[in-house]
Amino acid sequence: MINRIRDLRREKGLTLAEVAARCQPPTTAQTIGRLETGMRSLSLLWMNRIGAALGVDPQMLVKAENAQVPTLIARIGANGIEAVTRPIEAVIPIVPGGEATLVVVAVESSAGEYRTGDQIWLRQVGADDFPRALNRDVLAPRPGGRFAFGRMIDRDGERIAILPPGIGQRQVVIDRPGWLAIAEMLVRKL
Repeated sequence: MINRIRDLRREKGLTLAEVAARCQPPTTAQTIGRLETGMRSLSLLWMNRIGAALGVDPQMLVKAENAQVPTLIARIGANGIEAVTRPIEAVIPIVPGGEATLVVVAVESSAGEYRTGDQIWLRQVGADDFPRALNRDVLAPRPGGRFAFGRMIDRDGERIAILPPGIGQRQVVIDRPGWLAIAEMLVRKL
């Protein structure tokens, strides 16, 4: 197994001290350094702590020696495309809060900015996080096993209003949804 903590930390632009401070409970930069260089044994407990501190799934901290992974080799900036100084492993962006459920919506017919074949990855949140979903695309459960999807345009007490994607759509008002799933990543084949 190959330890990937250093690569992930550098990709996120964090120092050893910053990762150490983000750990729960906080630890020292020296400990993080020892864990990422293999001088200290990387237990499941440490993988969970460091994964949360880096905002990645803990299983991404190690990989098999013969595993093929996508590599980031260039960046598009203000001056056009440029090679990176050193190729690095591309990491699927996973937002902190690994205990939340990820759900996926498949787009079978183009609607608004979404095209046929897209996948929309969303993270389920409870009522406490509903204010964070305002003006974001969300999936909400409706009675009878149905769903509503679109931009959450209003929240009034326990009611939310969702505007489905596309021209001329009517808003959908849902009273006391049990959860929302906030769109976090769009996967589109070219």
